[in-house]
Amino acid sequence: MFRATALAAALGVTCFTLAMLADTAQAHAATPRSRADIPTEFKWDFSPIYPDWAAWETGMAEMERQMDAFARLKGSLSQGPQALLKAYQSYDAIGKLQYKVYRYPQLQRDVDTRDQAVSGRFQRVGAVFARFDAATSWFTPELLTLPEATVRGWLDATPALAPYRHTILDEFRKRAHVLDEKGERILSLAGPTNQAPRTVYEELSTSDIQFPTLTFSDGQTVKLAPGAYAALLESNRNQADRAKAAEAHLKTYGANAATYAAIYKGVLERDWFLAQARDFPTTLDAALFGNAIPRAVVENLISATRAGTAPLQRYIRLRQKLLGLKQYHTYDNFQPLFRTDKKYPYPEARDVVVASVAPLGDEYGSRYRRFVQGGRIDVYESEGKRSGAYSAGVYGVGPYLLLNHNDTMDAMFTLAHEAGHAMHTVLSYEHQPFVTADYTIFVAEVASTTNERFLLEHLLQKTTDPKERFLLLQHAADQIMQTFYTQVMFADFELQAHRLVEQGQPVTAEVLNQLYVQLLKDYYGDALTVDDFYKWTWTRISHFFNSPYYVYQYATCFASSAQLFKALTTGPEAERRAATDRYLTLLKSGGNDHPMEQLRKAGVDLTQRAPIQAVIDQMDELVARMETEAAAIR
Repeated sequence: MFRATALAAALGVTCFTLAMLADTAQAHAATPRSRADIPTEFKWDFSPIYPDWAAWETGMAEMERQMDAFARLKGSLSQGPQALLKAYQSYDAIGKLQYKVYRYPQLQRDVDTRDQAVSGRFQRVGAVFARFDAATSWFTPELLTLPEATVRGWLDATPALAPYRHTILDEFRKRAHVLDEKGERILSLAGPTNQAPRTVYEELSTSDIQFPTLTFSDGQTVKLAPGAYAALLESNRNQADRAKAAEAHLKTYGANAATYAAIYKGVLERDWFLAQARDFPTTLDAALFGNAIPRAVVENLISATRAGTAPLQRYIRLRQKLLGLKQYHTYDNFQPLFRTDKKYPYPEARDVVVASVAPLGDEYGSRYRRFVQGGRIDVYESEGKRSGAYSAGVYGVGPYLLLNHNDTMDAMFTLAHEAGHAMHTVLSYEHQPFVTADYTIFVAEVASTTNERFLLEHLLQKTTDPKERFLLLQHAADQIMQTFYTQVMFADFELQAHRLVEQGQPVTAEVLNQLYVQLLKDYYGDALTVDDFYKWTWTRISHFFNSPYYVYQYATCFASSAQLFKALTTGPEAERRAATDRYLTLLKSGGNDHPMEQLRKAGVDLTQRAPIQAVIDQMDELVARMETEAAAIR
């Protein structure tokens, strides 16, 4: 319970968007401008967090003082409900400071990664958080020495404990998998060691990797680092060039496949060790237990998606036809089917995005307009700024949103996506106390993808141009391919790989290569020609190494938003209003219940096939509409 990772849920919201958009942002980037040349209204204002670094230093000192005071509470919980209340309120005070002392340097580092002074301050925060983790490892074991009936009695008799009820009872739910104080301390001390595979992977994949430089048929010479490689796959119309680039890029990872397999084996064995240490039957059960997610959710997601790959294969065949290719390969996925010079400057994109959510009502719309007016969105690329996009919350202050807007359609949808996260944060912070203000990753992408869907339909209503309509529909289909089908395939890979270790089976590069190639064939069927060098793709998927059993949540969120959007926009008006109320209640609920229960209240049951089928049906509908629009393009 008491971990510095109170921030992790908020940070987790950003991970997928960064992973998906980093290459795109680099691919489209023009020469970055100086930050001083960007108008203030398009840059972050840090003063709502702290007015200056001196105030931040004061906050750091105050956080350490409060941490020491919290450590002195050890042994006090049995004294009664007021002692328990004091401990939780003390942690709340520290947690609010954690948000501020963390975000102040983190956000400033991200807009100028070259600033070593800011980076040094950010590293200091990490060191303090690590000490806090170890210093608070006593709390949960001590809480769980108390009789649950006694604690329930305290909760019933002490109104001030009401905000902590869900959190406290959830700790008792988890009790069977909590060790004694000594055991918890040992696992806490093992934390840095458990991160070793991630560190080794990042060094191998960034510091040590040497990407080749090749010359292509147009005379262009390209060093095939991830950003340039992504740009080439999108811009080069010559399929042989794309094949040459893909083979060279993936062989760079494949040259170290045995090392990557050894690292990944370490990840799998670590996960299995931790699962067994906490008495879970499988690594999947261990990964899902924290948020009370039934194993059936992941198993149903994978089985239902495997049964619903026909629309994905239909889309691939449409792409092959429109691109005029005899065979279709994975490296063809990024080729635009039609090109356009249409631009979406940020002020215009902002207004369109705000207008698109009108169906959610005035309460949502007024907060949305207030958020986008200035100071909380860092809009444009600048020298030293990190790539990608994210939304990052600061409790008591609100969300900050990072963009690298480049006037493209993708950039406009990125704004809609990240602003969806931001509005989720706004509503959660307004309606939840600190202890339940953070929503889980399991529901995070619901708000963002729902807002993307509103934007899509809004834009389709505004244009009759078949090319523009096709490109909008293609954007939506690409999102389903990347955010749903690809992530389910990744989740399938992770589950099968973990089961190898659980069953005592060998984990080698050859085993993992065969597993990945078979998944490509299972999901894409004969619509895709699978090149042998794609067997190494698993080596470059950072989520496998950095955050196991994470990616399935993108797919479940996408499925949830598909079903919710249908309820929000179809049927009688009274039913739509009721669906809107349920949806806004979901956004306001933060982490006040387990995510499955929150979604159930909103109208989604992910143990059933209906939400998964909603995405599959949506993909089929999109491809049908694309076929119609393509026929009208001259």
